[in-house]
Amino acid sequence: VQLLVSAGGLVHPGGSLRLSCPASGFTFSNYWLYWLRHAPGQALVWLSCINSGGDSAYYADSVDGRFTISRDNAKNTLYLQMNSLKPEDTALYYCASEGRDTIVLHPTPVEWSDFGSWGQGTQVTVSS
Repeated sequence: VQLLVSAGGLVHPGGSLRLSCPASGFTFSNYWLYWLRHAPGQALVWLSCINSGGDSAYYADSVDGRFTISRDNAKNTLYLQMNSLKPEDTALYYCASEGRDTIVLHPTPVEWSDFGSWGQGTQVTVSS
């Protein structure tokens, strides 16, 4: 399983950024997929997940209404559109697969062991 997150970057508060996560090594269209983030000194945070068909998505309260998860099963790629970014969104962002079944109902705490695979992470910094 390989999950590669596109480059993040530096964004001004209120700005937008789109992350992509091309995947390989598994049957992409069979799996729910997830976005996570991890800021230094803080706990791992589940942000969002999307079902295998791409027609149901779920979000953490902290990003609901600002972030949009999507997927293209033909391209084996997961996306995260991030709008209205805030300094507190600064973190390493990861895509992941094979998440715990109960993660939407019980999103905290979340651990790396709740996921079968994850990518290398990309830095997103929101600062003026």
